[in-house]
Amino acid sequence: MSENNKEFKPYIPAEKITPEFTETSIIMGIILAIVFGAVNAYLGLRVGLTVSASIPAAVISMGVIRVIMRKNSILESNMVQTIGSAGESLAAGAIFTMPALFLWAEEGLCDMPGLAAITLVALCGGILGVLFMIPLRSALIVKEHAVLLYPEGTACAEVLLAGEEGGSNASTVFSGMGLAAVFKFLVDGIKIIPADIAVRFRSFKGELGVEIYPALLSVGYIVGPRVASYMFAGSLFGWMVIIPLICLFGADTWMYPAAAGTAIGQLYEAGGASAIWGSYVRYIGAGAIATGGIISLIKSLPLIITTFRDALKSMRGGRDTDGARTARDLPMGIVLAGIAAMIAVIWLVPAIPVNFPGALMIVIFGFFFATVSSRMVGLIGSSNNPISGMAIATLLLATVIIKASGDSGITGMIGAISIGSVICIVAAIAGDTSQDLKTGYLLGATPVKQQVGELIGVAASALAIGGVLYLLNAAWGYGGAEVPAPQATLMKMIVEGIMGGRLPWNLVFIGVFMALALEILRIPVMPFAIGLYLPVYLNAGIMTGGVVRLCMDARKHVDEKTRERQSTDGTLYCAGMIAGEGLVGILLAILAVGGITMDLSGVLNLGTAGGLALLAVMILCLLKFSLWRRNRE
Repeated sequence: MSENNKEFKPYIPAEKITPEFTETSIIMGIILAIVFGAVNAYLGLRVGLTVSASIPAAVISMGVIRVIMRKNSILESNMVQTIGSAGESLAAGAIFTMPALFLWAEEGLCDMPGLAAITLVALCGGILGVLFMIPLRSALIVKEHAVLLYPEGTACAEVLLAGEEGGSNASTVFSGMGLAAVFKFLVDGIKIIPADIAVRFRSFKGELGVEIYPALLSVGYIVGPRVASYMFAGSLFGWMVIIPLICLFGADTWMYPAAAGTAIGQLYEAGGASAIWGSYVRYIGAGAIATGGIISLIKSLPLIITTFRDALKSMRGGRDTDGARTARDLPMGIVLAGIAAMIAVIWLVPAIPVNFPGALMIVIFGFFFATVSSRMVGLIGSSNNPISGMAIATLLLATVIIKASGDSGITGMIGAISIGSVICIVAAIAGDTSQDLKTGYLLGATPVKQQVGELIGVAASALAIGGVLYLLNAAWGYGGAEVPAPQATLMKMIVEGIMGGRLPWNLVFIGVFMALALEILRIPVMPFAIGLYLPVYLNAGIMTGGVVRLCMDARKHVDEKTRERQSTDGTLYCAGMIAGEGLVGILLAILAVGGITMDLSGVLNLGTAGGLALLAVMILCLLKFSLWRRNRE
């Protein structure tokens, strides 16, 4: 242990006992785990991206515990965000893969996945992600405290330490929730304002447009102008270059996957640029995304190898045994028993179609990627963690092995997706657990209590995620405009392509070599490929939020502290808008399944002007809260 680590003293000393694992923190944490899990599931299925829930959960818990309940317990607030953030990470892992099962069921290849199967896959993956990380805590969080900064975990600790600001910060989150909820209800509830604004260039065959949803603007603001611009550039290239080229050179021809006998020109006349994108361009985008994920994994290989080696060396060095409250982990016997139990469930429960070699693969890849994820988020943050690359690599290998064993039918495809789902959730949860334990280490939390809290959050969100996936599928179906489920559609393509050749490989390879060219030019592949893979309407909305962030960050004559404070206000406000839209989206899905409609578009329709006005109001509200100045000591 370095000298710096020996001298490190947490905010709450080890010898001091304060409220932490209380009924209040557990109940609030479970509520936030379910809410943020559902919201991130909706967001990820809509736009292919999720956002961290740690800081919004922290400010909400501080607002409720300190302001409403008049309690002064920073560790209690930390426990709330520990439990609550697990829902977001589990949802992110689940939505990348599991909707593929619903898509196959819609095609008549298999039955609808059972709710028990979805819950068990999510639960096993989540619990394994937490348990695999526990032996690494001393090595990564304690011994390498000065090396691994864990950006999100450190930022969350700073938010919690600024306890006197918890109430006003919480009001920022709730303000965003309220505004986005109203906007979402106007657009998709009573439908008096169109959801998108589009411009078609019929002679050119290109198309541009923007969706006016608050979540898109918020995602763009959070990811920043650089990432948003690469995503928009991908869409611009697809909708204003590739689609016009396809229509120009192939107007009188047809090819897979367009319907036999339907010429490209006819396809365009029937469905516009969206039809060409859905039949051709998204396959190019899929090839680019898969290649980008593999490239990110290859580029990370030296770090991955070093990470795994160093983590194992540190583990062999033993863990803290001084008996201090801040050094207590779950007993290793319980950890190993839990891992064995989860593997037995995956192997033996019929609802999960994974055989013993598949369960063994989950153990090997799960621990490896959990180790990699836990250390990499400490170095480069969760946003840059190549989970998609890990998932794609696992899915490729699992599919090849299953096919080599002779099972190339739908059973093998479902087995491959199940293995990929567990591994994806393991990697996501391991990274989240690491960030939370770093926050706890800085604040002086009790590790074993945080680890139990993570397991509670995983269990709560696992029980809810199946219902959310079923609800969204029943309301709108995956693969459509409302919930396109981009990552799951990509995973489905990969498995089908390996198992049965059900892919237009010429289009996929165009995307592969496009990604390689971008990498040679040192243009970030993944955001560009995601932009190519998603409709231009989504990325234009995200780009709008990125432009707002650019205007905020480019201001002169503003000191760095003020700029950072205002940027944080905007981020919290955006997190609230994402939550507000997601919650109303889920409410509308419930109403749609129940056959309840409130469509007033035939009575009152504000048209394009109303949509533009709505977008302008959102931008102004975001600017207002970004510039919101508060007197602080």
